[in-house]
Amino acid sequence: MKKICIMTLGCKVNKYESDALVKLLEEHGFLTTEKLEFADIFVINTCAVTAEAEKKSRQMIARCRKFNPKARILICGCASQKNQIQFKEKGVEVVTGVAGKTKLVDIIEQGNIDVSELPLIYEDDMIAKQSRIRAYIKIQDGCNNFCSYCIIPYLRGRSRSRSMESIMQEANAFGAEIKEIVLTGINVTDYKINGKNGLLTLLQRLDTLGKRLRLSSLEETLVSEEFVKGLARLKNFCPHFHLSLQSGCDSVLKRMNRKYTADEFYNSVALLRKYFPLAGITTDVIVGFPDESDDEFEVTRQFIERVKFSSLHIFKYSHRDGTVASRMKDLDDKIKSQRSDVLESVKAELFDEFVKKNKGGKVLVEEFDGQYYVGYTENYIKCYIQSDKDLVNQIVNVEIGERFKDGVLAKYKN
Repeated sequence: MKKICIMTLGCKVNKYESDALVKLLEEHGFLTTEKLEFADIFVINTCAVTAEAEKKSRQMIARCRKFNPKARILICGCASQKNQIQFKEKGVEVVTGVAGKTKLVDIIEQGNIDVSELPLIYEDDMIAKQSRIRAYIKIQDGCNNFCSYCIIPYLRGRSRSRSMESIMQEANAFGAEIKEIVLTGINVTDYKINGKNGLLTLLQRLDTLGKRLRLSSLEETLVSEEFVKGLARLKNFCPHFHLSLQSGCDSVLKRMNRKYTADEFYNSVALLRKYFPLAGITTDVIVGFPDESDDEFEVTRQFIERVKFSSLHIFKYSHRDGTVASRMKDLDDKIKSQRSDVLESVKAELFDEFVKKNKGGKVLVEEFDGQYYVGYTENYIKCYIQSDKDLVNQIVNVEIGERFKDGVLAKYKN
């Protein structure tokens, strides 16, 4: 029996698609692993969101060869969609892109394939193998936003939505061991039913299953009184909103081709907190965007402190050929690093403030690390819990304690 190792770089969408490949390969009689170890065949599901991600995708080839120099290596994903030559020059046998990943099962036996054209409708041929406890469901692919810094719309194609019937069929098949469903996609906000936004309708249907519901991300443009009020009526919705900011300065947002102002973003956050006072609100911020001045960065820093996010994902701007921003003047890496360090300090302070507001919560315990039971509250505080009782795969009440590692210590409450 041939052993196939699937290595995944990048986003949760890539992970979902890799898990779907695992399921398909096992159904065809292959032994699979997602741990980097000896295998007959390696499948590398690549990422191209930043230059560093693309570099790591290429480096993974050498890492795989260390475990088996004679192994066949198959490449798929965004980095090969962007530039397949960079991988073929490294002697990999097969290259495909974003589309048609399920064809990898056939070409393991049949030979080479080139990058497929991006589909115009959702390719509904990938159902992930789910681990217990938390399940990801891909509901959408592609993006129509064309932010000036982002290569993904060119690699993933235009936004296309999966049918609600297909999503519900997958969700209905989950057993009782799965306690939480996370909706994921390239732009979840753009999920549509019959051409109209259908995210709230989908959540309402999923809410009937009695499992915790979580969004992987949300765009400010969808936040309205009607939408948020609808979320508040759901019985099982987890109030954690990953609301991408990118910059808190209007002039930078305009150069980024983002579709909102800082004030509009702030008002959306205020609306979310109106209905979910203790919501976890996390965000992405790009530092060192082309031509970003010291004053523009300072506006962003002050805005972040004003919003009081529960956490930040901080990215140094990465030049991507083919984007509008690639024609703008890039900043020195030293400036990007300095600004990143400033926001890292702000991030730590804001997390401490957020934790102090939370006295307790319900934690879905995902694992035992040998000393602590680890999981997340509904508003996405990572908790480390000591208990003599086996808590894995249970939703338990906790009392929030002091800062610990990348989360907090929490006391289990019977």
